[in-house]
Amino acid sequence: MEAQLSLEFLRVVETAAIAAARTMGFGDGHKADEITVEAMRKTMDSVQMDGTIVIGEGERDEAPMLYIGEKVGLATHAPKALFPQVDIAVDPLEGTNLCATGAPNAIVVLAASERGGLLHAPDLYMEKIVVGPSCKGAVDLDAPVATNLKAIAKRLDRDVEDLVVIVLDRPRHEKLIADIRAAGARIRLIGDGDLSAGISAAVIGTGVHAVMGTGGAPEGVLTAAALRCLNGEIVAQLVVSKPEHEEREAGLTYVPLDQLLRESDFVSLHSPLTRETRHQIGARELRLMKKTAFIVNTARGAIVDEAALVAALTKKQIAGAGLDVFEHEPKIDKALTKMPNVVLTPHLGSATPEVREAMANIVVDNILALLGGHKLPNCVNPQVFAL
Repeated sequence: MEAQLSLEFLRVVETAAIAAARTMGFGDGHKADEITVEAMRKTMDSVQMDGTIVIGEGERDEAPMLYIGEKVGLATHAPKALFPQVDIAVDPLEGTNLCATGAPNAIVVLAASERGGLLHAPDLYMEKIVVGPSCKGAVDLDAPVATNLKAIAKRLDRDVEDLVVIVLDRPRHEKLIADIRAAGARIRLIGDGDLSAGISAAVIGTGVHAVMGTGGAPEGVLTAAALRCLNGEIVAQLVVSKPEHEEREAGLTYVPLDQLLRESDFVSLHSPLTRETRHQIGARELRLMKKTAFIVNTARGAIVDEAALVAALTKKQIAGAGLDVFEHEPKIDKALTKMPNVVLTPHLGSATPEVREAMANIVVDNILALLGGHKLPNCVNPQVFAL
């Protein structure tokens, strides 16, 4: 079955590539991409598989087809048939601008695996180093550029001055380019197509020995799939520099509190207790929750208006509660102790080996910072240092 699917996937990318070729040089990158996507999608539906797009043209509301989560293959027309389940990553036309301008190296890309075999990479930047088979295990993202280049040169039995490194020509790579040149290696700057560049680094005779820099995370996954076939290596990490990046990385969506309360089946509280968060959950907020919803508080008791919570539970406005903290500790409202839909614990939510070890590490970090004359990484009253 794997051999059969390999040939079918080859047919998919060949059909898409031929469609893309007919748009080459017309200067319309959007049209080239659109025609390629349509050809790939149509051909893909003739393949005997139960396919899911895990990396594609974007989210469902951003792309008409080949969007993330879209089901493809004959299983979409015969849901009761037992076709193999396949995860698929695609870049229907990598190097859209190259195709539009008639330049070389635009390619159609498809990677496939068993269900769960491909990273569902968010649409973020990814820092990457790509090397060939001889240099597997030689590079480290945390190492200086010069150190990595020396390691590559040693594995290839040549001088650093003989290395050629591909880097995307982007302003964000200004320092990287300077570091590579300072180390003595040569650079081949490219405007597009870091996936093609990654493949060239793993193939002997291309004159390329590594790819360095920051590019798209979805392209990084496709590059990793190609390098697995070529016995090369990519080391990479997501670049998370903004709160919205953390949101994408975790697969979460931030929503207003009222919306969260209306839509959630479980509301778990983890806020610090401040003037703003005291009684953050009161009678109004509890009325917004589903009657089938549960609230869990392992943060600070006064974040919840306990009297309002008792009233909501008594009136069955919500289904139940789990409380590890209480508004008037150590006193607990007796009504809570008698409710069958309430679970109470004596403020021990953090009592796991992992959490206690982390807490100890925080204390040690603070002590070391203070002894070294540095700012404390975790300080509840930083104003004392201003005195």
